[in-house]
Amino acid sequence: MKLATLRDGSRDGKLVVVRRDGQVHADAGAIAPNLQAALDDWERVAPALEALAAKLESGEIAGSPLDPAMLESPLPRAYEWVDGSAFLNHVILVRKARGAEPPATLTTDPLVYQGGSSRFLAPRDPIPLADESWGLDFESEVAVVLGDVPQGVKAEDAGRYVRLLLLANDVTLRNLIPNELAKGFGFFQSKPATAFSPFAITPDELGDAWKDGRVHLPLHTNYNGALAGDPDAAEMHFSFFQLLEHVAKTRSYTAGTILGSGTVSNADRARGISCLAERRMIETIEQGKPITPFMKIGDTVEIEMRDAEGRNLFGTIAQKVVAL
Repeated sequence: MKLATLRDGSRDGKLVVVRRDGQVHADAGAIAPNLQAALDDWERVAPALEALAAKLESGEIAGSPLDPAMLESPLPRAYEWVDGSAFLNHVILVRKARGAEPPATLTTDPLVYQGGSSRFLAPRDPIPLADESWGLDFESEVAVVLGDVPQGVKAEDAGRYVRLLLLANDVTLRNLIPNELAKGFGFFQSKPATAFSPFAITPDELGDAWKDGRVHLPLHTNYNGALAGDPDAAEMHFSFFQLLEHVAKTRSYTAGTILGSGTVSNADRARGISCLAERRMIETIEQGKPITPFMKIGDTVEIEMRDAEGRNLFGTIAQKVVAL
């Protein structure tokens, strides 16, 4: 099942079901007014949404043409946005970029931060930038939307709490990070609003590509019209199930919490990059200094994931940098 949120003038938008080809949608307002409401009552609501999706797919109902420009992120705001850094190649490269060693617990203890979630960017919203010297970067990620999660859940039981999957552009202001982290209190100004993919999908939509709490498909990022990278999301060291066990150690989570994978990254450099910081670090290693600048006004980024048949599973995050 593929779900989306139409702009309707409200904070949380209007929930719609989308045909698998992403071209047509059906109003789901009679079932749940918005995605958060659906997640709050998932056991009752999900079967009705599935039935509506089946009717749309079979042609029993015609639906309406879908205009991607009218879509919000599936959750325009969320109770929590918790982002991991589960791809170790990314951790190693980005730590080197700012002169820091990877933590001693790199392979055993996940890195996690809590992002702002009061307002997300829509998948086609521009990225506002007040100062190019701040070092704007995109970060292409996979994420899951959770149901109600009890404290202390274990990885082997975590799958039951994953409701939906989606993609993210976890925008970062790289040049603001060092001074923030030097305070010993984490990211804040360096992490502006994140954008999410047009569609959130149920795990069954991925078929065999969803296993062991990982998505076994490449994540494509185009930067200024050229392929920047297509790393395989399966190279996730900590699975979503392991990340969920980690973050639930000391607290529970409410339905609608989003949990991110961190920037998708592969050790094989031929697979390219999902953020400019990695490219700059590779340039430093190979050429002695970074060559690629961070994003400028007018730059564009597109993020999407296709299955083995070429279907665009989540729709495309397509953003342009604009002056604030």
